[in-house]
Amino acid sequence: MTQTATLETQAPKAGYAMDDVRANVDPRPQLESEDYRPAGKLEGKAALVTGGDSGIGAAAAIAFAKEGADVALVYYSSDDDAQAVTGRIRSLGRRALVFKGDVGDEEFCRRTVGGIVDAWGRLDVLVNNAGEQTPQQSILDITQAQLVRTFQTNIFSMFFLVKAALPHLPEGGAIVNTTSVTAYQGSPQLLDYSATKGAITAFTRSLSENEELVSRGIRVNAVAPGPIWTPLNPASYGTDSSKVRHFGEGVPMGRPGQPYELAPAYVFLACDDSSYISGQVIHVNGGTVVNG
Repeated sequence: MTQTATLETQAPKAGYAMDDVRANVDPRPQLESEDYRPAGKLEGKAALVTGGDSGIGAAAAIAFAKEGADVALVYYSSDDDAQAVTGRIRSLGRRALVFKGDVGDEEFCRRTVGGIVDAWGRLDVLVNNAGEQTPQQSILDITQAQLVRTFQTNIFSMFFLVKAALPHLPEGGAIVNTTSVTAYQGSPQLLDYSATKGAITAFTRSLSENEELVSRGIRVNAVAPGPIWTPLNPASYGTDSSKVRHFGEGVPMGRPGQPYELAPAYVFLACDDSSYISGQVIHVNGGTVVNG
């Protein structure tokens, strides 16, 4: 389960286009918007984004770079995707680091944070975004191995990374976790995944009230995506499944969101614009009211 951490600082492949990476996902997830207007909200900051090689994590990482942050990415297996995102960050004039490994392993998390601090001398923002899901029709089909794996990746990793990052986060630092609309609505085919997302929401609220963080002005918040079009969806259900063909049609806006539509929420919670906000969840879900 554990992979060796690698720190890569070489230049991206010449001519490597981000559209090439997402070419096998139709339509291609949109990581950026031409209408985005950065304002230096994270100038001089250093951020760590897990699951930053694609989807929501990649969109947040690119937006952070546009706002002036140096960004370190953690990813599990998609080398080309990670290469493309780090290349994009560098093209924006910011520094990028990339670490390959399993966030469900505490030692890997410690090495990753240590590598960032060694390289840059600081860590200001932690985005716990990495996650995985394996749909099952029945609880009887969820094996112990799947259950442990889902919890290790989705929620154990957040404990590991906060433990590693906390000694380095400065006064006014920020932690942003990715939960999900499934934490509030449930999902019959994603029982273990939904359970981890409920745990993430409770973790966010509880950690935000911890005196060690409160006394240092470190804020903890979360984003709860609804149906967002990322490579995770066809990978989970199959490209020809009805679930994928009609993905997102059930929300009031009648469509899935794109990763770039999540990125401003992460920027807001990471920067001083949200200085009086902690323990909260921003719902970016196409208009679904969850009353949570």
